[in-house]
Amino acid sequence: MRSSPGTDPALPHPSGPAPSSPPPDVLAPLSPLAPRPLLTPAEVAALFRVDPKTVSRWSEKGLLDVVRTPGGHRRFFEAQVRALLPE
Repeated sequence: MRSSPGTDPALPHPSGPAPSSPPPDVLAPLSPLAPRPLLTPAEVAALFRVDPKTVSRWSEKGLLDVVRTPGGHRRFFEAQVRALLPE
């Protein structure tokens, strides 16, 4: 005799509890390769109230770390930019 789905004690019930994810404090720290929020030159410029070209010049001088997209566009780490903003 066949049992109906979910009645076999050896198999988990299809509507049973879903696997839970670990609490946030158990998760691994952010790796260097993990995605981080990035800002465009225009977004950085708006925060500092300067022209986007000025932000590009800052990156050329090494004042801001820059990441290049596959298309060659500049992106800036939001955390670094916010740390430089006056309070």
